[in-house]
Amino acid sequence: MRAAVIERLGKPLVVQNVPDPECPPDGAILKVGANGICRTDWHLWTDDWAWRGLAIKPPFVLGHEFSGTVEEVGRDVRGWKKGDRVLFPMNPGEGTCEWCRSGNQHVCDSGAQLVPGVSYWGAFAEYVMVRFVDVNLVRLPESISFVDAASMACRYMAAFHGVANQAAVRGGEWVAVHGAGGGMGLSAVQIAAALGANVIAVDVSERGLAAARAVGAAVTLNGTDGNAVEAIRSITKGGAQVSVDALGIAETCCNSVLSLRKLGRHVQLGHTTRKEVGYVPLPIDVILLNELCLFGTFGMQAQRFGTMLAMCEAGRLKPAQVVSETVGLEGITAVLERMGTYDTTGIVVIDSF
Repeated sequence: MRAAVIERLGKPLVVQNVPDPECPPDGAILKVGANGICRTDWHLWTDDWAWRGLAIKPPFVLGHEFSGTVEEVGRDVRGWKKGDRVLFPMNPGEGTCEWCRSGNQHVCDSGAQLVPGVSYWGAFAEYVMVRFVDVNLVRLPESISFVDAASMACRYMAAFHGVANQAAVRGGEWVAVHGAGGGMGLSAVQIAAALGANVIAVDVSERGLAAARAVGAAVTLNGTDGNAVEAIRSITKGGAQVSVDALGIAETCCNSVLSLRKLGRHVQLGHTTRKEVGYVPLPIDVILLNELCLFGTFGMQAQRFGTMLAMCEAGRLKPAQVVSETVGLEGITAVLERMGTYDTTGIVVIDSF
């Protein structure tokens, strides 16, 4: 099969023929229909997450945000067959630990060893192997294309879980999204708007802010034009009910918390980089005195996809609007390089292999 292979970290990926993956008894081989190029891919390609124990060793094939068709299933698989249209959540579980048994396989104790494109060769290729498919695979409706569904395996589903499930955004609430121009941010903007919220999008890119307006933002603020926190508190007459950090740097995280009104809910969607090494200073006294709630969000369980997919089929959610461009395997390197300077908007999807 053809794949885009990392031969040296931080260097151009090489498109070449590699052996097809083998199917495990509990797993499946998927023919990749589309794959989003995620910021996680950039973190791994640049060795930016070595500090947190997430480092890849070349040769390696990235790709964890994908949809496709079942090509082969293992002998122990009961719920899937060749030809099924599916997507695979990027944070799978093995089904037996305490978290999986309680329906929270997205935080499975063994999950880090099961992520394609992170712990083993992934979907920047024609085919990919996935494990424990009876626990993790999600059936993709015929009405949703592979390109539209690619982001649902990572950023779009994480934004949905954070906004709809964790923060439980309600109609009429103010929701501020910091770092709104990226794939995670635009997803959060669109989902919050679809739930009836008044969304304030904050970014430093006018292109990103234009994209946020296109997917439902009621107000956009350029973070370089003044104090975004003060602007949000003024517009909302005291602060947003919900605020989202979709980027993960110290400034956006702190600003998100400070944007909240009393009893507000902060949602953390963005991961940190080697600059923050996982720690960001927060205004603890503000959190305490205003009784703020902080929610972490890491993907979404397979069994919770039903509402999101139903909203897509009904036209209330339109993930296609978050996809900014499509490329082939040969175009991946240029996208990763642009990510290093935050020069991408929305989600870029690989649609040809």
